[in-house]
Amino acid sequence: MSTKIIICRHGNTFKTDETPRRIGAKTDLPLVEEEKARKIGAYLKEKGMLPDLILAAPLKRTMCTAELAMREAGVKVPVLPDERFREVDYGSDENKTEAEVIARIGQDALDKWNNKCIVPEGWKIDPAKIITAWKNLAEDWSRENQEKTLMVVSSNGIIRFAPHLLGKAKEFIKHNDLKVSTGGICIFKQRGEGNEWFCDGWNIKP
Repeated sequence: MSTKIIICRHGNTFKTDETPRRIGAKTDLPLVEEEKARKIGAYLKEKGMLPDLILAAPLKRTMCTAELAMREAGVKVPVLPDERFREVDYGSDENKTEAEVIARIGQDALDKWNNKCIVPEGWKIDPAKIITAWKNLAEDWSRENQEKTLMVVSSNGIIRFAPHLLGKAKEFIKHNDLKVSTGGICIFKQRGEGNEWFCDGWNIKP
């Protein structure tokens, strides 16, 4: 047994024949399919990692993903909305296609966001606040819920900052693609004498 935080990205919000758009905090789209959410639940059940509590961003896509996953797993787990993990605010690029976003900010700025979490001009994102939220979450959960598992369902813009709860966050960020796929799972476990957090899986695609 170990103390765990499992972080999942919500399922798809665009159909295969639709052009995806950059959807953030201000656009509350529903899921267009259930498969990815159900696969999360099936994977966690198979691996014996069912959560004791779920926190989800207060959006249709995240709340529904959490509920469908647990329905597939055949368990009833409390799903609580948590504003700290709402998707980021893309400013004037909200609801725009990737081509439109690149036309405004440039490919270099988008690459810096994808690879180094450097916020492009015009996006209303506070990395320090998001990082603090992840760190506080890990500290609070490990202090109050030893040997239990927490699941957080959020979006790519927020999840990319989760590695900062690791002791060697800079090394992790340097060697890993921070983008988590829809329906992707990230697993963090606490172990060792200092109860340090380690990443046991990043962007697992069940």
